[in-house]
Amino acid sequence: MRHITLVRHAQASFLEANYDKLCANGETQARLLGEYWLRRGMIFHNAYSGPRIRQRETARIVADVYRDAGRCFPEVVVVSEFDEYQAAAVMHTCLPPLMRVNSEIREMSSAYERSCDPGERRRTFQRLFEAVVGKWVAGEIAADGIESWPDFCLRVERGLVQVIHGTMPAAGAVVFTSSGPIGVAMRRALHLSAEDALQLSWMSRNASYSDFRASGERFMLSAFNAYPHLDEDSLLTYW
Repeated sequence: MRHITLVRHAQASFLEANYDKLCANGETQARLLGEYWLRRGMIFHNAYSGPRIRQRETARIVADVYRDAGRCFPEVVVVSEFDEYQAAAVMHTCLPPLMRVNSEIREMSSAYERSCDPGERRRTFQRLFEAVVGKWVAGEIAADGIESWPDFCLRVERGLVQVIHGTMPAAGAVVFTSSGPIGVAMRRALHLSAEDALQLSWMSRNASYSDFRASGERFMLSAFNAYPHLDEDSLLTYW
């Protein structure tokens, strides 16, 4: 049986000009993950990452922890199938038409625009984001020219098949990715609806990991959203 671990990238630079980079807190989260696995004697025979900087940087920091301690960590292979769905493009395309016809969405958007406190901006944006993306996933609004949710799921499934086939029986592989692909993996393991998979993906904390077991056609969940290495409130983030 193959052991497949999916890691959500550490905290990125939310609400900054360039989101796709780890913030200082994210770098700490990734380092603590590597140190925890090192203490536990975790061995990975293959390592993969999505193409985003936040995904690759999380992988690099974990690998550096191993190598600085004189332990082996496999070279990280970038696999485009583990990229996140096009969230920014979905928001840009879907929000304006929704605001014209949906008073609840208009109020959420106004609350976000009015917010000044960083914590309040995060909360109001998350509510708006979940509402808009949820309608996109449910097919209630179209986003022309953007990869659809079903196509996104098929892409991630291809990546999972590639990782499973590339992992020897009784060996382990780790994939550094984002919450969306983790939701797709949960969907496959638990036979979830699209809406349930999306809702579950939003529960995935930064630098948490989820474990799966694969054998033949079976793909089974062992642990979801584990973060025993994050022992301070400031490290428990979703951004």
